[in-house]
Amino acid sequence: MMAFAARKNVTPSVRRYAITCLSHMALGLFASLIIGLIIKTIGAQMGIEFLVDMGGLAISLMGPAIGVGVAYALSAPPLVLFSALVCGAAGATLGGPAGAFVAALIGTEVGKLVSKETPVDILVTPLVTIFVGYAIAAGLGPLIHALLVGIGETIMWATDQQPVIMGIVVAIVMGLALTAPISSAAIAIMLELKGVAAGAATVGCAAQMVGFAASSYRENGISGLLAIGIGTSMLQIANIVKNPWILVPPTVAGALFAPLATTLFAMQNNPAGAGMGTSGLVGPIMTFQTMGFTLSAVLGVLLLQIVGPALVSLVLSEGMRKRGWIKPGDMAIHQG
Repeated sequence: MMAFAARKNVTPSVRRYAITCLSHMALGLFASLIIGLIIKTIGAQMGIEFLVDMGGLAISLMGPAIGVGVAYALSAPPLVLFSALVCGAAGATLGGPAGAFVAALIGTEVGKLVSKETPVDILVTPLVTIFVGYAIAAGLGPLIHALLVGIGETIMWATDQQPVIMGIVVAIVMGLALTAPISSAAIAIMLELKGVAAGAATVGCAAQMVGFAASSYRENGISGLLAIGIGTSMLQIANIVKNPWILVPPTVAGALFAPLATTLFAMQNNPAGAGMGTSGLVGPIMTFQTMGFTLSAVLGVLLLQIVGPALVSLVLSEGMRKRGWIKPGDMAIHQG
């Protein structure tokens, strides 16, 4: 049985499911929910109904996008890939983003097992994939969704009760998840983080990105600044493995500014922006979408998500360079 599963490329592992699939789920989220929110927000602000409708459509297709993203991550054959679209749609309807993820994952893996094993593959493969995916969506989706939302509500409640301590914890955990090969965006959306907890998460994620961008500027120049600052801090993963000390400056920066976000500035965000940081400027855009384009929101974004973390990370990294903890080339990235 194990040999058969291996031949069908069904090889369960934490890395494959929790890292690869979750990362591709995030891509599906970005191509539907997140970009849809951005388009809809722009349309609403400019009074353009066409953009509002376009964004609404993209948002409504979150489930199918997750399904296709997960199936693609699992190297699904065509019929399974297309059927996973339905699995994701069913999962999203019955169990939210988490339901879409689980339904698509299990439906795809079972679909791969039967793919091209019968003379009537064109009927059997989509039938099995959709049946399993829908059954999982109906049976497990609501339970998983309720569990994750419950965890998210607990985090938000705890942040409201202890904004300083929980602000630091949320910022550090979400920031590290963003830089690690784990999708902080998917985590925030599945937990449905919002309010000041989402604001702290945004600061922690932004600090990783602008912090690494600023502290590695001497090695990577303007192209690296943009690639890390509005692209992804995951570009530093290989360097972190070689020298974990480089992770300290942006993490400290996030921990310093998160309490200001949860108390003095009362920064808020929505689930789509909480785990994105400054990637594609989604974190700041969703902050404005949540808080409005007010002076307080603008100052909070500039000071807590961009300028502050950049300066703190730069100062700390320079101090660590003088002590020899960070050496020349430790944060150089290979682009392209």
